[in-house]
Amino acid sequence: MVFKTPLQWPQGYPKTTARKLAQFGARRESGGFRSLNMTEATRRLRDELARHGVRDHDVDVVISTNLNVGVSGLPRADQGEPGDPGVSVYWETSGGKTRNMAIDIYTRVADNIAAVAATLEAMRAIERHGGKVIQDKAFAGFDALPAPDSCWQILGVPSDPRTHTKQAVIDAFKEMARRTHDHRNMPIDMNALVKARDEALASLRGDL
Repeated sequence: MVFKTPLQWPQGYPKTTARKLAQFGARRESGGFRSLNMTEATRRLRDELARHGVRDHDVDVVISTNLNVGVSGLPRADQGEPGDPGVSVYWETSGGKTRNMAIDIYTRVADNIAAVAATLEAMRAIERHGGKVIQDKAFAGFDALPAPDSCWQILGVPSDPRTHTKQAVIDAFKEMARRTHDHRNMPIDMNALVKARDEALASLRGDL
């Protein structure tokens, strides 16, 4: 399971410690550049993913950031930049593979989204100049990334579906929340924990 928020940073990707300003903005009629906005950045990403064969962006793509999402399911523009402006984009190919690109080198979320789009554009250039086989080999590293933790893994509930009851989810959530409160240094994100609880409960039927 991949959450749109908070940011689901993939395992094995190092985090940037010194971020920089980007030049993905649009040129002003009066001269100079203006910063790229969220709508423009996500449009660039949608367009590039479409060129890579992604047809249903709403179903096959998750843009994971530390920004709250709007009714469209995309990061809202009416909020300040989070402390970690990283972006992790997950998408499913027509062949059923899940791929991921994560970038956090820029100071703004919109610019990191645009950077993913620019990287995808560069990957298409490999196909144009080197052939599809070379492009597939270049993408192999993205296919090999570990999948993000499922809601059951986050909650610490056994993977056996026979143990998946609403009471087990609630008990596991309370226990993980208690550990997080008692041990401040535990690497558990309460927002992710709450979302994992809600996802697990939504997948179950019946009364408590």
